Amino acid sequence: MSMPGIAEGVNDQGSYAPDNLIAGEFPRITRVVTITGGATLPAGAVLGRVAASGAYLLSDAGANDGSEEPDALLVEAVDASTGDTQAHVYLAGEFNAEALTFGPGHSIASISIAFRERSIFLRNNQA
Repeated sequence: MSMPGIAEGVNDQGSYAPDNLIAGEFPRITRVVTITGGATLPAGAVLGRVAASGAYLLSDAGANDGSEEPDALLVEAVDASTGDTQAHVYLAGEFNAEALTFGPGHSIASISIAFRERSIFLRNNQA
């Protein structure tokens, strides 16, 4: 039985729940990197780069391996709890500050300048 206005053969593709991470039209640059650190991270996690290995993990202001400096944002949730994994990160763009996940010792204030120097701009989306 068909319903008026519904095309035959159309399948439900599920639903989409936006993460509210994107905050503007500034060009977004993504790259695939190695995520390490033995953790499950959400989209929007603030990442630092370990100088010795080049791998990324949740930036911790108290670290002393290079990862204390915020360097990128995670595009999608990733599970690196069982070992290193590949994931997309944003290296530039305009993002909603309220949608970010911070590591120990970080806040919007502590990452803003480092991100601005990398062409990652933060603002608050309208509700």
